[in-house]
Amino acid sequence: MRGMEVIPVARQRRLRYKLMLGLGLVVSSILLLVAGTLFGIRAYTTTVRTTEWKMVELELVSSLVETLKGPDQQIAAVAEVREFEQDLEVVETKLAEFRRINADTVMRGLDPDGGDLEAGLVSQLEGHLKKLHEAVKENKPEEDGVTVPIRLKKHVKPHYDEARRCTEHLRMALIDDIQTGIKQSNKVINRSIWVVRIATFWAIVLTLTLLYYFRVWMFTPIRQLQAGISRVHGGDFEHPIKLESGDELQELADEFNAMTARLGATYADLARQVNERSRQLVRSERMVSVGFLAAGVSHEINNPLASILFCSEALERRLQDVLDEMNSAPAGSASGPAEAEVLTRYLKMIQQEALRCKEITTKLLDFSRTGEKKREATDLGALVRGVLEVARHLPNCRGKNIVFEPTEYIVAQVNSQDLKSVILNMIVNALDSMDEGGKLAISLRTVGDSVELAFNDTGCGMTPDVLQNIFEPFFTKSRTGKGTGLGLFISHQIIDQHGGTIEATSPGPGLGSTFTVHVPLRDSGTGNAEGGSNPEPVVLPFPGARAA
Repeated sequence: MRGMEVIPVARQRRLRYKLMLGLGLVVSSILLLVAGTLFGIRAYTTTVRTTEWKMVELELVSSLVETLKGPDQQIAAVAEVREFEQDLEVVETKLAEFRRINADTVMRGLDPDGGDLEAGLVSQLEGHLKKLHEAVKENKPEEDGVTVPIRLKKHVKPHYDEARRCTEHLRMALIDDIQTGIKQSNKVINRSIWVVRIATFWAIVLTLTLLYYFRVWMFTPIRQLQAGISRVHGGDFEHPIKLESGDELQELADEFNAMTARLGATYADLARQVNERSRQLVRSERMVSVGFLAAGVSHEINNPLASILFCSEALERRLQDVLDEMNSAPAGSASGPAEAEVLTRYLKMIQQEALRCKEITTKLLDFSRTGEKKREATDLGALVRGVLEVARHLPNCRGKNIVFEPTEYIVAQVNSQDLKSVILNMIVNALDSMDEGGKLAISLRTVGDSVELAFNDTGCGMTPDVLQNIFEPFFTKSRTGKGTGLGLFISHQIIDQHGGTIEATSPGPGLGSTFTVHVPLRDSGTGNAEGGSNPEPVVLPFPGARAA
């Protein structure tokens, strides 16, 4: 099909092909070695059998020769003729047995020349024996009257000599067959020995080659995999396994690297969560300490602060006439306008610092009042716009741009007053961090089952140390020097009570900052503080964008 990605599958079996190739070469070497050995053994066995059968034939032929030779001592003429005829009958019987044995030898394929020479000599011998029988039956007496053995008579001797000659030739033919068989067998055995030598040399070379390639194909990759697993076991997720074998082991290494990368990311995320939870635990402990401190001493501190503020205001009213006289005195006098300005500034400073202390104790007192607060369905877009209307009139908002462009109409279960305090704190901190001409972009959207409210400014940015301690109580890096270090701490606690999260990120000093707040769309509890049910959240597309 067009447009479909073709996934190569040949790679899935490359290691299998390598192993099959090595196995095939080993089997071929073994077969070659076995074939050479069996070929030599077969040649040796054939030679032994040929020699055995030819030796049987040779014994018969030798007995034929001895029988035709006759006795060494002189015997009577009549007995000699009778004995010679018996010898001829024995020769014919043995010759018939030789023909049968030679036929078996030829049939078994053990005769080097196929038995043709032996068959011809046997036929000739049979002819001479027949003539010998006829010559013996004639038994002519010698003309000179001298008695001679029957074998040496003139009419018998030619046929007798031809018969002996045939038997001698037959014996020599058998000896030649034995020698020929041995020579042929030696040639075959020599060829077998060369085949075995070549096969042995090939097997040695092949074994060394396969050992080298098996080390490259399997042993080295397996060692690298083992080393990689040991590194991961030791907690090192930064050094992947590098294999270029192009087979299943490389795919295994790639999958292991991917698994290690995911495991490293999970491990880093768990470490981050543990660190964050640890910091939250520290914050909770500090919150408990601050809550006990606030609940125990806030009233005791507020009373002296109220007295200081009241006395400074009363003192300012009582000294108003004196200050007017000092302002009307000539310049340069000991009680002139300069002294009046100093007194006025000091009194204002006393009042401002007293009010600041009162504000801190009020926040601490409010913070110490824990408990579930009422949550209700709230239009978050309208809530942000309401806070922007208030922030627009702040002194530090002048010359700075605030852009709020919601893309959705979102209604969630929140405590509107607490969340408004968080939003206002985010906006004020962003305005304080920016110079004139800076820009604060606020976005509102849904991410899964939560609402994401992001505040991205172009302010002074933060260092990693500041980011690590930004939500700690009494920690402040405000450029105005007026911060108490409790705003972000309290904002963090409010969002945490809502079951959400708040995070701060910054590329670095001078590169701005981003605060991201996540609040669940639904209340995580079974109901609100008054026992009501939790209505479903509403998320609709926003018809248009607005900028403040």
